[in-house]
Amino acid sequence: MSLRVPPALRHRKFFLMWLGLLISLAGSQMQLWALFWHIRTLTDQPIAVSGIGIVRFIPILVFSLVGGLVADMFDRRKVLFVTQSVMALTALALGLLTWMGTIQLWHMYLITAIQAVAVSFDLPARQSLTPNLVPIQDLPNAFSMQSIAQNTGAIIGPALSGVVIATLGQQFTYLINAVSFLAVLIALAAIGPVGRRLDANLPVGVTPSMNLSSIKEGVRFIARQPLIVSSMLLDFFAAFFSSANTLLPFLARDILHVGPIPYGWLSAAQSIGAVTAGVIVSQRTQIRRQGQILLASVVAFGVSTAVFGLSRSFLLAMLALMLVGASDTVSTIIRNTIRQLHTPDYLRGRMVSVNMIFFVGGPQLGEVEAGIVAQLFSTPFAIFTGGLGCLFAAFWVAWRWPQLLRYNGDEPKLAAVQAPGQAD
Repeated sequence: MSLRVPPALRHRKFFLMWLGLLISLAGSQMQLWALFWHIRTLTDQPIAVSGIGIVRFIPILVFSLVGGLVADMFDRRKVLFVTQSVMALTALALGLLTWMGTIQLWHMYLITAIQAVAVSFDLPARQSLTPNLVPIQDLPNAFSMQSIAQNTGAIIGPALSGVVIATLGQQFTYLINAVSFLAVLIALAAIGPVGRRLDANLPVGVTPSMNLSSIKEGVRFIARQPLIVSSMLLDFFAAFFSSANTLLPFLARDILHVGPIPYGWLSAAQSIGAVTAGVIVSQRTQIRRQGQILLASVVAFGVSTAVFGLSRSFLLAMLALMLVGASDTVSTIIRNTIRQLHTPDYLRGRMVSVNMIFFVGGPQLGEVEAGIVAQLFSTPFAIFTGGLGCLFAAFWVAWRWPQLLRYNGDEPKLAAVQAPGQAD
């Protein structure tokens, strides 16, 4: 099969944003995995990494619904200018504190919490912006390309983190990440104004305002959409049970007995599998039986996680993590496509903000759960049982919402027209 240019990348604004995110995400992933390693350097208690999950989840729980409303009320491009700048400054603060040798665990928790507040506003604006950068028919391909950017960054970033830590020092992982945010800021400046889609079914006079009623409107919409609700719950439970990324430094050091460079490759393994799957999906113009594929990919995600928990060799651990990443990418692409195509543009920010509680809260609470189980029992036991929990969650969602299992992908979508002034 010969590779072709994915349709989404033919649209200039999307391409610029995609390229900027590719660079920035590599820096962010380098910082994330370096942060986990840094915590393990400061303490040998697995429960310490659970603190990162808590301080990342609480701000998202508190601010995400407001962040979604902001994305629906204001220029999403301008919102991203602010959030990306704040995240750059938090990375700079981590780097300077580490360089001065004064950093402590509480510094890491506080700065991570500030960054999570910025993410609460950044992610709804960023995901809601995507349907305004490409035509509706290219939206699944756009999410596939975003997955490739996310996971390519998650290959480059973790691999670099091990090399940078070993050669330059921990502080440079944070400082390089701070600089990488410039790529997104430059892209946002280059794409210029971005129009919105006008929903044909938007009630006359409906304009979101900064109040509780506008937030409730988004929640009520989601509650009436079984496909969106079931995909969100599937996302939450799968991530909750199978999230153990913060335990990877403990498994690498204490079970596999490897140093920072092999640890960097283990950190990148999920994304190697994810990019492979993303490239394959990006070459397809249509995906049928999306509900069945979604549930099957979550089952594969759980099985691969359980195998990873049982791994005692570096190669088996790498392979299991690559399968984890590949299956997660397929499910992510389908979940995002379902939600965006079945949500009107004037509600997209609020839909994403509610979804954030599920797809960000699940992993963060899962990291807390994994840390507690690892502290009480062992790291391999925490990972293995998490994989089993993911399997039970997938079967429960399939039983509770059979319409998700029957979803094909060619069902009627919400009608929309292009807003004046929107250009590729």
